[in-house]
Amino acid sequence: MHVIIAGNNETDGNEAVRRIQEDTLNNKVEFLFCDLASMKSIRNCVQNFKATNLGLSVLINNAGVMLVPERRTQDGFEEHFGLNYLGHFLLTNLLLDTMRSSGRQDCNARVITVSSATSFAAQLNFDDLQNSHCYSAHGAYSQSKLALVLFTYYLQHQLTVEGSHVTANAVDPGVVNTDLYKHVCWPFRFVKWMTGRLLLKSAEEGAATSIYAAVSPDLEGIGGCYLYNGQKIKSADITYNAELQEKLWTESCKMVALPVSA
Repeated sequence: MHVIIAGNNETDGNEAVRRIQEDTLNNKVEFLFCDLASMKSIRNCVQNFKATNLGLSVLINNAGVMLVPERRTQDGFEEHFGLNYLGHFLLTNLLLDTMRSSGRQDCNARVITVSSATSFAAQLNFDDLQNSHCYSAHGAYSQSKLALVLFTYYLQHQLTVEGSHVTANAVDPGVVNTDLYKHVCWPFRFVKWMTGRLLLKSAEEGAATSIYAAVSPDLEGIGGCYLYNGQKIKSADITYNAELQEKLWTESCKMVALPVSA
């Protein structure tokens, strides 16, 4: 595969490219700058990608922040909702035309979106999607992860209706020992420091289900699934509400200035 790592840290991104090239002897790896907290940056990233004239067989939506203090993205969105959800929503929609042309009947293009078990306890408040009235970092994070599952299911519905050779699935990586937890309370950080290697998944283990969703023949042509530990499981009951899926999609299109039919 030709692998493109999109991220908002050029130094870390280029280091990841170097390590992959060194470990795999595959030189078709590159970094592309994309700040999901900025709609302008996302659009620039897509424009730069399309200028390469490459196809796009797999898109893994994996970026995120967790339990950050109340703050806003460059476009004024609450950061969890804006970066974790709306950033991926816009990025995916802008790349869909390339994915449609890249997918084939015997080899569908795949959208994999990383959610979280917190989606099971989340609520979606359409009266305050930005958590402006009573901010809760836990509530904002879990809401963003719930939104990603609803988005995945409605995207799959649209792809099925139009007959596109593209599938969309959601992934729960489990609790992974990464820097994502740097904003949690200090007692949890201490416990993580003491026991993380024993109790939490490594980054490699956490990526396993995303990789499975991206390349496994078992999922060829299959979309609309929620995957955990390489298995299809049932997501939260609310995620199967078709009216809620459509309502979120419509509101999201308005927020990121996309046609509702996009």
